[in-house]
Amino acid sequence: MNYFFIVNGKKMKQYLIIILTAFVTAWFLYIQNLPFSVFSTDDGPKAFYKGKNGVALTFNIGWGDSKAESILDILKEKNVKSATFFLSGSWVENHPHIAKKIVDQGYDIGLLGYEYLDYEEEENEKIRRDILKAEEIFKKLEIKHKKILRAPNGHFDERFITIADQLGYTVVHWSVDSQDWKLPGVEKILKNVSDVKKGDIILLHASDSATQTAVALPKIIEMFNHKKIPLTTITEMLIEGKANTKEIK
Repeated sequence: MNYFFIVNGKKMKQYLIIILTAFVTAWFLYIQNLPFSVFSTDDGPKAFYKGKNGVALTFNIGWGDSKAESILDILKEKNVKSATFFLSGSWVENHPHIAKKIVDQGYDIGLLGYEYLDYEEEENEKIRRDILKAEEIFKKLEIKHKKILRAPNGHFDERFITIADQLGYTVVHWSVDSQDWKLPGVEKILKNVSDVKKGDIILLHASDSATQTAVALPKIIEMFNHKKIPLTTITEMLIEGKANTKEIK
C-alpha cells in the first residue's frame, strides 16, 4: 500500500525558520561563554569581545560634557583603579581637559573614531580617514591612548577589522550591553549587568544622553564587590593568552 503525504509549504517554511533561529541562538550563547573570545576573519585580524579573568567596565563617550566628569568622580570615590574609555576624536578635540583627567586617573583610553559613523555603511577609505583623524587629534593634544578601537555604534564587518589591523589597532566589542543608552531605568540597567561572568566586557556610556548611568554605576560597582569580581582593563585582558575565534561573514 502506498501513502502520499501532502506538505504545507508555508508551514514547512515556518518550521525551518524556527529551527534555524533556535540553532543561531544556541550558537551565539555558546560562543558568548568561550573563555577568551573574538570575532575574526578567516586567518587574519580579530575583534576582541571577551577575556578570561575579571570584568572590564568600558565607557563610550561621543558628545557632551556634563556626565563624563561625574562618572570619573564616582570611579575615584569607589576606588576603581581599572576602567577603559573609548573616546571619539571630535569629543576629545572639544574636551581635552576631561580626556586628560581620564589619563591622570590611570584609566585606559581607546579610540571611537572621529565622527560617529556607521562603519558598515562607509567606504574603506572613509573608515581609514576617520580613524587616522582621531589618532591625529589624540597625538596633537598629547592624550595617551592604547592601540584599541571600537566601532561607534557597534556595527562593523571584516573590512573594519582589517583596516584597524593595518593601522595597528585591535577592534574591541563587548559581551554585555547595559543598554543604559536606552534610558530603561536604573533597576533595568542593574539587571542587564547582573549575570556577568569572568571575562565579560560591559558596555556603558558617559555621553550626556546616558543620564541614568551615573546613578546606576555605584550600585554596579557595589554588586561586583559583593560578588568578589575583580575589575580589569581591556589591555590587561588582551595579554591573557591565545584567543578562540569566530569567523565574520
